[in-house]
Amino acid sequence: MFEALIKYNDTGVPLESGYKPKDVRWAICCDEKGDFLDVIELGDVSLRNNRGQEFLKCPDFSFSEMKAQGMTKSHFLVESAEVVSLHSKNPEERKLQEKHGYFFSLLKDAGRFMPELRIVAEKMENPDVLARVRTKLTVLKAKPTDKVTLRLGSRYPVESAVWHGWWQDLRSQFVPTKATTKGKSKSGAKDTFRCFITGDLIEPVRVSPKISGLSDVGGMFAGDSLCSFKQESFCSYGFEQAYNAAVSESATNSYRAALDELIKKHSQRLAGAKVIHWFKKKDLPKEDDPLAWLVESEEQQKRNAQQRAAELLAAIRTGKRPDLADNFYYALTLSGASGRVMIRDWMEGQFEELVTNILSWFADFSIVRRGGGGLAPNPKFMAVMGSTVRELDNLNAPFIARMWRAAVRNEIIPDYALAQVLHRLKVDILEDTPVNHAGMGLMKAYHIRKERKKGGETMADDLKANLNEEHPHAAYHCGRLMAVLAALQREALGDVGAGVVQRYFAAASSTPALVLGRLTRNSQAHLNKLTGDLSYRYEKKIAAIWGRIKDTIPKTLSLEEQSLFALGYYQQMANM
Repeated sequence: MFEALIKYNDTGVPLESGYKPKDVRWAICCDEKGDFLDVIELGDVSLRNNRGQEFLKCPDFSFSEMKAQGMTKSHFLVESAEVVSLHSKNPEERKLQEKHGYFFSLLKDAGRFMPELRIVAEKMENPDVLARVRTKLTVLKAKPTDKVTLRLGSRYPVESAVWHGWWQDLRSQFVPTKATTKGKSKSGAKDTFRCFITGDLIEPVRVSPKISGLSDVGGMFAGDSLCSFKQESFCSYGFEQAYNAAVSESATNSYRAALDELIKKHSQRLAGAKVIHWFKKKDLPKEDDPLAWLVESEEQQKRNAQQRAAELLAAIRTGKRPDLADNFYYALTLSGASGRVMIRDWMEGQFEELVTNILSWFADFSIVRRGGGGLAPNPKFMAVMGSTVRELDNLNAPFIARMWRAAVRNEIIPDYALAQVLHRLKVDILEDTPVNHAGMGLMKAYHIRKERKKGGETMADDLKANLNEEHPHAAYHCGRLMAVLAALQREALGDVGAGVVQRYFAAASSTPALVLGRLTRNSQAHLNKLTGDLSYRYEKKIAAIWGRIKDTIPKTLSLEEQSLFALGYYQQMANM
């Protein structure tokens, strides 16, 4: 995994520490003399959620540097609106005032190399000028946490390299003492270690850098550590902190930069987790990205995703797309937990295998529409996940990771998913709400994939997307019978409120022998109310289903048999 992350950003030039790409929403514009002119919005201002302009090499203190020497610090040149201008609901708050003062002290100190920074700092510290800046930010509806930088004339100081030497000298003041940093440990280990990623002899970093972008899935706003050893119980051989997994500064900068970019630009939030993926050949068009098809809506897709997958797979196998034949995919599922990055899953494999697996996902989950008349739309991943819970917030990260792996790697559906979707189905029926077609597709896929794992292939023929009147299992036909009896009641009596299904589905799906015989006998009264040949058609259908059940009506049904009951009910209703 680390090797793939480092290769993602490999340009042949080692990444320097102390810098990081940042999105900046606002620029405080001053003239060449440092006088304040205006505040402008950066980036694509037409976007509702404009993230601003990305500056690729912004100065950035690490977490340990921010904490060093017990000083309250701020970042240089790029900071929040509240730190730079005190644009806050509580501008007198002591810590904010200290950060604000430190920001301007950095500008003045860097003025030894860029004199214009000292000039603009001295002029902007004027309370009247800061008040004008805050007024403009308020008018523009800037948030206190939005990133702000300076523009002097037509130039952004953050894009200059003049201050880089001064910046690295400043950072060196916050490095712990040599006795701690040069690979020393409690046991007096040597200065050099084997890098866990490259295998080279290196001087490791003491503290691993923070990964950004996981605050909405359990992470910290300040970032989370991927390699972190804080408690003594996790340390070995007397080593402290990151020495327990020695990695060079160059390697840590590389994997941090790769993860930050992937989370920012190539991630998809799936309830309590984020999935990121990339390809060995990074220039793959989005329309050829199989994993995007799992999460895009039908409106976002130009044509049916299952058809696209089939066409792409055929093009690879016939040699029409040689650019994809030797491509590889990489996929990570992440979340945050108490300041640490949780790697929920890691997958990699050939691109052709990925397309095959996504095509299998669509085929296994395909199901008839509730009202008949063709198949339901391709089941998107979150539609499937949503069929297992009442609210998406109830989904947990491990379950999401397990199901995402099932989609990407063509693995079996966990029993937990089947139990959850069955529960949701019974609630929907009791509340007389439309049955979720993605949930029905999940039940179908569960059986097909479980048998496929064992080497069998008959289940795919038995469980089709539409009704199968030749299905071999009695539980399936018990569900069909329930659907016919419910339709018969509606035909005879109209809307009677809580009908046969609402009152008896739960009992019939678990103990059919106790329920279905009595309901069939009671259906005679409903048949007598029908006119013409309608009564005959229903009577014939009921008899045909009982002919399939014969004398094998089950007394009780297991969880898997209950799902067959539900599928028989759903597909019979759609058929009618």
